[in-house]
Amino acid sequence: MFLGIDIGTSGVKAVLIDTAGTVCDQASSSLTVSRVQPLWSEQSPDDWWAATEAAVQGLSAHLRARVQAIGLAGQMHGATLLGADDRPLRPAILWNDGRSFRECEEIEAAEPHSRQITGNLMMPGFTAPKLQWVRRHEPEIFAKVRTVLLPKDYVRLAMTGEKASDMSDAAGTLWLDVARRDWSDAVLSATGLLREHMPCLFEGSEVSGQLRPDVASRWGMASVPVAAGASDNAGGAAGIGMISDGDALLSLGTSGVIFVATQQFRPNPGQAVHAFCHCLPAMWHQMSVHLSAASCVDWAARFMGLGAPADLFTLAEQAGAASGPELFLPYLSGERTPHNDAHVRGAFLRADNETGQGRLAAAVLEGVAFAHADGLAALREAGTHVSTLSVIGGGARSRYWGSILAAALDVRLEYLDGGEVGPALGAAKLAMMAATAASAAEACTRPAVVDAIDPDPLLAERLAPKLEKFRRAYAAVRDL
Repeated sequence: MFLGIDIGTSGVKAVLIDTAGTVCDQASSSLTVSRVQPLWSEQSPDDWWAATEAAVQGLSAHLRARVQAIGLAGQMHGATLLGADDRPLRPAILWNDGRSFRECEEIEAAEPHSRQITGNLMMPGFTAPKLQWVRRHEPEIFAKVRTVLLPKDYVRLAMTGEKASDMSDAAGTLWLDVARRDWSDAVLSATGLLREHMPCLFEGSEVSGQLRPDVASRWGMASVPVAAGASDNAGGAAGIGMISDGDALLSLGTSGVIFVATQQFRPNPGQAVHAFCHCLPAMWHQMSVHLSAASCVDWAARFMGLGAPADLFTLAEQAGAASGPELFLPYLSGERTPHNDAHVRGAFLRADNETGQGRLAAAVLEGVAFAHADGLAALREAGTHVSTLSVIGGGARSRYWGSILAAALDVRLEYLDGGEVGPALGAAKLAMMAATAASAAEACTRPAVVDAIDPDPLLAERLAPKLEKFRRAYAAVRDL
């Protein structure tokens, strides 16, 4: 058995797979986000650890006893600041926190070559500007910082006592020289930090430490090796075999991502496209990133007083795609690709006397699809050809939403067996590679396609006018 643990934003998921890569058991434990001020998004690192213990202990004790190795995946960019005693100095600042827009400009001014080094435009969601914000606004805390870790790597510290990270997650800090797969002293210096503040770097399938005996005892397993693991997006890709040049996926989790694996480092910061290391050696990837995807569905269901997100999908399907003029801008936490706008916020537009819950629900699904169409257009402008996307994440459960996405993006969507498991599956497969020396081709096999949706030309024709209005609407609300 191999255990994969994904430290997400809304919860921690633990998955057990066998040597064939089959999911044998899974469990999860929920998390909450603190938003005490506009633009802020934080979590307590200790909550990650408590949720990790709960999720792992929710798995079958019989299967846990057979675990040979553990892999980690997690939400990217979160700034976890530790003092000399390795305890958090403040709540972690998360990936969807938008407070550090001013600091992005400061870092790029201090290190004019940052875009060439990191391959990315400095954005508030990344880790480096968060530290610059703390340096400016909480100098007494910044002075005490001895280590900066990402969320999954804080959990690793609790599991193993080791300070380590993998290349895919480290790339999202914007302190990494992504082409060289090493920390950049120049960009670290621009935020007042040194290499000594950073964890050791590993490829995702390398062993980063051993499970501490006391943790192993509580979890009912041996003191097994812990693989370096992956960022959530790279882990999700590895889990469904997106490991070769041109392999592409659509992730519909809390955030939304279009991920394309590449054999070369191909940055395009001008269009706010992300270019990071993959969790596998000598591989990179491009991403368009949308800060709100399935989270829009959750929000809208609560907003409408529905019992569950599934009720929103039912209402939307009953109303029908493009059934009304309503537009939804899904910028609940700002946006990255292609706008790099931390301040823009979500909106319903063009409601009339006939607007009801069904048409609002349809507009939500369409709005997220339109945002992904913007992201895919940015990738295509960067020279990336995408005709098929494998779908993962919680949003993959709705085939109706898939029909809207396929039409808006003009791509074929493929649904894979177990695709909804997400990054934890990739983390478990990286654990298998660490323990058995299996190759990526052997461990990260692509699951069977259980369903596929081709773009419907008639639906695309109905959606096209709304997509054009959606793009104009961003410019209209941007300055508000």
